[in-house]
Order: sequence, then structure tokens, then C-alpha cells
Amino acid sequence: MRTRLVMGNWKMNGDLQANQALLSTIVRTVQAEPSIYQKGQIVVCPPFPYLAQAAQLLVDSSVELGAQDVSVATSGAYTGEVSASMLKDFACQWVIVGHSERRAYHGESSEAVAEKAKVAMTNGLTPVVCVGESLSERETGRTLAIIDEQLKPIFALGSAVLAKLVIAYEPVWAIGTGLTATPEQAQEVHAFIREQLTTAGVGHVQILYGGSVKANNAKSLFAMPDIDGALVGGAALNAEEFLAIAAA
Repeated sequence: MRTRLVMGNWKMNGDLQANQALLSTIVRTVQAEPSIYQKGQIVVCPPFPYLAQAAQLLVDSSVELGAQDVSVATSGAYTGEVSASMLKDFACQWVIVGHSERRAYHGESSEAVAEKAKVAMTNGLTPVVCVGESLSERETGRTLAIIDEQLKPIFALGSAVLAKLVIAYEPVWAIGTGLTATPEQAQEVHAFIREQLTTAGVGHVQILYGGSVKANNAKSLFAMPDIDGALVGGAALNAEEFLAIAAA
């Protein structure tokens, strides 16, 4: 039985005051209504500078903490990088790898993403591996081929590694644009990924949908048989919206 997972990716947003208000509201609501919110997993991924603040605010809460990226290096002369052991020091349990913005703006290859996933897992973090196609790739009928290409290095890690990660399908054309894949469009890709996971003997792995997920479309997306939750962007910065998605 696959559990629901709703993860908030704050991206480069937040400040001390806003974070305090947002997380306090989320924690208070989740604790007050466990029958609604504690059936699945809820994770927040703030920017690196706010991990300590978030970790403190989430103490004794069922809401878990994740990071937005991780280095493949353990330590050393890697200016601007953050290692898995550093994330663990701040009680992180999750880390996003291969988000389309990392692939596009920082030139991360699918092989590099797989290496990050492996390093994260080796250090006790659960990697959430992002895949997704551009608008032109979808319009030319290449969606499944692109997803397959992005996943190949991940599957090459072997079923023992695959069994411990999460995959997030985020069509690039739907991230931050207000556009959302229809539940049927999302399900088609999720079913394709699920088939590959099942063939590898790890059909239980959670697959999230991401791309302008909001309270008004979450329920229809979650009704699809192979969508196990959401990787939420902008809506994760609004407590009421994020909680409504988690409740869906």
C-alpha cells in the first residue's frame, strides 16, 4: 500500500518572519487534525539558510524536513555546495534532486542527478528524483522518450537503490506557469513510470506529480491510480493552500 506524500518546494523564497508564520500554521493545523493530515507524509523544503529555523519549528511534529539539492562531494573546496552530512546535521530526511530548474540553469545531466540520488541515499536521505519534458518535447510526441532517457541512469543504480527513492514527474511547461497537466495526461506518464518500476520489482515506489498543483486541482490529480502525491511549488508558500492540497 503506497502512502500519500505531499512535499513543498519553497525554491528561493522565504524570510525568518514569513517562515515562522507559515510553519507554525502548518504544524498547528496538522497536530489539531491528525485524522486528516497524518494519513500520509507532509514535507517542507526551505532554502538552505533556513534549515536550522525550520528544523526547530518542526520539532515534535509529524511534518518532515527536506532540502532542495545536495552535492555529490563529501567535503572540500566546493564553494557554494552543501553536503549530505550537513543536511543530516539539520534533521533533513529528504532531498530533491534533478529539479528541472537545476537541470536547465546549472546544466545538471541525468547521470549527475543519479549520482546525487545515490549519495543522498548512502547518507540516509530519501532522494526525490525529478523528471519532466519541455513543451516542445510534448508537442512533438517525445514525452515518454524523454522520461525514459532521464530515468535510465536512475534505474542503472539497481533495484535496491530504486526501492528507497521517490520519483516526481514535473512537466517543465507546467512549472510556475499556471498550466497544469490534466489528470489523464499526468496519469499516462505516471503509468509509464510505474510499469518500469514494477518490471524492476519496485512497483511500490511513490510517484509524485508536480507542476502548478493547487487546492482546486489536487483532488482530481490524486484520484488517478498511479499518482501518489504532489511536489508543490508556489502553493507551498501559502499555509491554507498547502494544507488543502495535503488534505486532498
